[in-house]
Amino acid sequence: MRLRKIAISVSVATVAATLLSAATALPAQGPDIPTAAQIAWAFPLSSPGAAHPADEVVKRVPGSSAAYTRAQIEDPFAAPDWFPTEHPPMPDVVAHGKKPGVQACARCHLAHGFGHPQSANLAGLPSAYIAQQMLDFGSGRRANSAVMTNFGKAMTGQEIKDASDYFASMKPQRWVRVIESETVPKSYLAGGGLRLRDEAGGTELLGRRIIELPEDDEQVENRNPHSGFVAYVPVGSLKVGAALVSGGGGKSVQCAICHGPGLRGLATVPSIAGRSPIGTVRQLIGFQNGARNGEWAPLMKGVVDRLTLDDMISIAAFTASLQP
Repeated sequence: MRLRKIAISVSVATVAATLLSAATALPAQGPDIPTAAQIAWAFPLSSPGAAHPADEVVKRVPGSSAAYTRAQIEDPFAAPDWFPTEHPPMPDVVAHGKKPGVQACARCHLAHGFGHPQSANLAGLPSAYIAQQMLDFGSGRRANSAVMTNFGKAMTGQEIKDASDYFASMKPQRWVRVIESETVPKSYLAGGGLRLRDEAGGTELLGRRIIELPEDDEQVENRNPHSGFVAYVPVGSLKVGAALVSGGGGKSVQCAICHGPGLRGLATVPSIAGRSPIGTVRQLIGFQNGARNGEWAPLMKGVVDRLTLDDMISIAAFTASLQP
């Protein structure tokens, strides 16, 4: 695949210069680097659970006339499409991938692009931004997902464009409900890194974590695009996150400088409002430790350098609570 640069618009270049200037002016101070054990909750794919048996029991979701077996739902090269009239025709790479090495994009990100906590919510992101991430994965400059690195290397420029344009055309919607809590339902990692409630019930202390669980375990396992998630975040994190996002605390700069009013994006800068909070934590960690070192990553480096794990949790909790 031949790599190509995607130009940043003049407006984005202007706010980027402002951001870099502000970040450079911050006092130098090393962050409280979290250990692998402290952030394991944010990287569920690194500890995948047991996959479902590929049975032939027919599954259905409310409001859809479609029917799939578990084996079909888990097919990496044929994403289930429960509501085909709710979106434009999916490009072939989105619906089926490309054998042998590229799985169907909609298998993880779903047909509407909202995805699950272990994958990214792509709905409504700028096409140029999505495409640049794929190029960065393919070049190895973005190294926070081995799976996506392989896909980025195997996809053609046209396939990247088709998938990027498709997900960019999806309208963002509220997909995660944020709850501040000291405790969280006990859960476990199922196949593919999806976190589900423990069948025995019970609760445990949340601590310095964000835990995202399906609103309905069965419907999310069936990849129902109408069934979202609830995110349990530490008590007080929304207030702290709001202050940090507005530039408070002297640790960072105002997120709206680049991410726009309501943090809903600006030109080719992505929206960060209403998206998975553990996904946001993963990206902040990636910018801080260099795993995200792609074309536009330098714009974020000075912003995250002084953030602690608790800061990242609070920022992610607040941004997830916003209307996308």
